[in-house]
Amino acid sequence: MLEMLKVIVLGIVEGITEWLPISSTGHMLLVDAVMPLKMTPEFKEMFFVVIQFGAILAVVCMYWSRMWPVGIKDKKPFVKMDIITMWLKILVALIPSIVFGLLLDEWLEEHLYTPNVIAIMLIFYGVLFIIIERWNKNRTPLFKTMDDIGWKTGLFIGLFQVLAMVPGTSRSGATIIGGLLLGASRIAAAEFTFFLAVPTMLGASLLKLVKFGISFTSVELLTLVVGMVVAFAVSIFAIKFLMNFIKKHDFTAFGWYRIVLGAIVLFVSWYIKM
Repeated sequence: MLEMLKVIVLGIVEGITEWLPISSTGHMLLVDAVMPLKMTPEFKEMFFVVIQFGAILAVVCMYWSRMWPVGIKDKKPFVKMDIITMWLKILVALIPSIVFGLLLDEWLEEHLYTPNVIAIMLIFYGVLFIIIERWNKNRTPLFKTMDDIGWKTGLFIGLFQVLAMVPGTSRSGATIIGGLLLGASRIAAAEFTFFLAVPTMLGASLLKLVKFGISFTSVELLTLVVGMVVAFAVSIFAIKFLMNFIKKHDFTAFGWYRIVLGAIVLFVSWYIKM
């Protein structure tokens, strides 16, 4: 019962932090450090990635009409070319993550998944959010909607997503920062991040499942399903909150949150070693 409560907490944390620019992986690793999930290291490595697929399904459900490229008119199917073009841009933006992910994924997990790295990245990108928002305050966005984002801009946003391979960075945070720097509005940057997350996390989840194998114990399967279901449900509220929030506010509050949390993690890590 206690272990399942931990899974539910991790699902809640994932559902909230996957979309807010505060690092889902970093938060889940910190939660696991405080109340460790009693599973094998191999399962936990897979779980922390595949649980994110539940969060991704929330985006698919909420944005289905803007994602599915086939419509019906006069009882006949037709292809929505604007959606096809959008997905092609997303695939171009995905290329850097595929290349660097295959090359560096295992090395990063072995060397950088530590509380100190998470804390430093939380603080660094928190400061960056504050600086960028102040610099961005009087600028007029070049791309007001996601459809305005071009091929080259999409590719550069994809390069920013590579930075999120370091825990504590935040995938959504890195791509939103990239979008803002390149001239996207907050809403355009956030929506491009949501759409880019779908193939990114689908691919990452499949790779982790293949690496782990398809044979689960009943407890492992229940753990994975509960984690994904909770992450899915919480993500719906988190996405709605973020989109409503950024219509009236900038990302500065998230920057300060990252700095405070990072400082706490550094202090606790230092105190434990004393």
